[in-house]
Amino acid sequence: MRMSRRVAGTALVGGALVLTLSALAYPAMLGVENTATNTSRIIANTQYGPLTEADRDFVVKVRAAGLWEHPLGLMAMERGTTAAMKEAGEHLVVGHARLDATCRKIAPELGVILPNQASPQQQQFVATVDSKTGKEFDSTSVAIMRVTHGQIFPTIAKIRASTQNTLVRQLADQANDTVLDHITVLEKTGLVNYDQVNFQQTSPPKMPQDQLTPPPAQPGSPVLTLNIPKGLEDLQTTAPQPAPSPTAG
Repeated sequence: MRMSRRVAGTALVGGALVLTLSALAYPAMLGVENTATNTSRIIANTQYGPLTEADRDFVVKVRAAGLWEHPLGLMAMERGTTAAMKEAGEHLVVGHARLDATCRKIAPELGVILPNQASPQQQQFVATVDSKTGKEFDSTSVAIMRVTHGQIFPTIAKIRASTQNTLVRQLADQANDTVLDHITVLEKTGLVNYDQVNFQQTSPPKMPQDQLTPPPAQPGSPVLTLNIPKGLEDLQTTAPQPAPSPTAG
């Protein structure tokens, strides 16, 4: 699954291996600023409890996350240079296919319209990774994915703690497990630069809202399905117990 290399060119600055902070350091899954400001505004009353604007945004953004992380995972499965990279790709694909199935199941119950495309920024993430080869492909993939996954925990926790909607609560539980699993397999690649990750997670730049918002689906268009590849149906993607390892120095 390949993305346009023409788009990828816009994300590079001087051909640096580590992408610019503006390209990497904004939460790609959950829209932290938007969610945080709209938590209490109820937009619908459902049989599963009230639905707030933040709840709706959460469902949409979880769906959008799969629309870029699933294809990136497929690329990692095919082009990763190590067994650990290929394993990370499998977990990205399977985890987001399962989250996507949940989103597609609950969206009609809640009256939420799901996007069929990731946000412009998310599409650029995939295009940037697609422009790399070999070890640089591995490093760039891990750099993007570890930062974006690490940034979303506070928002998952906020939704889980505040929502009164049982379907959204269950999705938050599943998203939390999936993100922790993805962080764990990304760290197993040995490519995580923790100083860089910590800086980028705590110093995200501001970006225009239109770059962070998935375009709405066209009326009447079928909902895109993210599939689990054959042979990976039984892959475990719930929150693992990371094995401690000695630190250098």
